[in-house]
Amino acid sequence: MRIGVERADAPGVRELLEASDEFHNALYPPEENYLLDVAALLAPTVTVVVAREADAAIAMGALVDHGDSTAELKRMFTVPAARGQGLAGRVLDALEEAARAKGITLVQLETGPLQPAAIAFYEGRGYSAVGPFGDYPDVTNSLFFARSLA
Repeated sequence: MRIGVERADAPGVRELLEASDEFHNALYPPEENYLLDVAALLAPTVTVVVAREADAAIAMGALVDHGDSTAELKRMFTVPAARGQGLAGRVLDALEEAARAKGITLVQLETGPLQPAAIAFYEGRGYSAVGPFGDYPDVTNSLFFARSLA
């Protein structure tokens, strides 16, 4: 198992993003899915971490640095066959390590109420419910969480 920083256009990452898109689009209306595409994930303010088994990309997450000591977690996803192995935690550890290295003191995220496993995961990792942040609208299909790294 290899976990490390990669480009969003690395082999296998597009397929992970497509699988994540399908998952989220099956749960929520398209206008309430705030999914970054490959072009957005290639921005210099974004760190993408990928978990690979052999050469297959099986889990990922991204950290968007807002430049004000805050960052947002995006695109956390593990393929169904690899769930339950602790990969999300290892990806999150790598993203939080990258955040600390950049001087980020607050990590935020948006998820949805139809993802109880994600909610339990984030709460178990010390993330607390907060109100909407950034440009997110206050809609029923969005839940917001944050964790201080200070």
